[in-house]
Amino acid sequence: MIDLGSPCKVNLVLNILGKRPDGFHELESILFPVPIHDRITIDHAPSGITLTCTDPKLAVDGTNLVHRAASVFLAAAGITTGVTMRLEKRIPMAAGLGGGSGNAATTLRGLNELFRHPLAAPRLEELAAGLGSDVPFFLQPAPALVTGRGERVAPLAPFRSFSGLGLFLAHPGFGISTPWAYQQLARFPASLNGRPGRCREFVDGVESRGLRESGRLLFNSLEAPALEKFPILHLYQEFLRSKGGLGVLMSGSGSSTFALFESASAARVAEQQFQARFGDCWTAVVELP
Repeated sequence: MIDLGSPCKVNLVLNILGKRPDGFHELESILFPVPIHDRITIDHAPSGITLTCTDPKLAVDGTNLVHRAASVFLAAAGITTGVTMRLEKRIPMAAGLGGGSGNAATTLRGLNELFRHPLAAPRLEELAAGLGSDVPFFLQPAPALVTGRGERVAPLAPFRSFSGLGLFLAHPGFGISTPWAYQQLARFPASLNGRPGRCREFVDGVESRGLRESGRLLFNSLEAPALEKFPILHLYQEFLRSKGGLGVLMSGSGSSTFALFESASAARVAEQQFQARFGDCWTAVVELP
């Protein structure tokens, strides 16, 4: 039996560079792994794929990314026996945190371990890219620059200035559809056709000046449609900046907001103030390693 944590991520930069002829969007993004985990348990079974989940709202059939990841893995590895899997959900869904993508990648890694590594890393990466744009990132543990439609992953050295910072996350209780967010970009030409190089500017700024001086370089093209439709997200950001957030941004296509603070204790104080101001929604604080 294999039991693995399945992390999430935030986008420190998400810069859309335009729509491609194939219908996808060209982008550059810095994905940062967040040590908040779902858990996936995998074991052998005589045949078939059986998935259970602690969240009754989540489908457990072939539409689930965990189920799909298991299906493509078993086919690619030529395995004729089955698996049983249990998904313990802690990360909000439709939140811009990549929870489902992380689940898919963790499933691929877990199955490869369970069956004693029948697939090499390049083949796992191919399978991951076929499952979703963010899935390849979660096959490795480091921050990364992702390009193309998100399938090209270049790991980055750890951001030394991030060590010891407190990361605050808030999910408002509603999701934002990723296809909707991208479709809306047509109304925001500056967001649809971003200026290349923002990721390099952020990395250079953080390495040379730290986050206090470089927090303004956090950027997300998809904020424009999201903040217009959901003004509460703008209020979240203003509040967190007023409480000392060094960098505040929506992650991915939303709807989660994250803020980086000088310490985990400062982030926890902000969390209490946030809950007092906005009510009982999902929040989390972690200290970055």
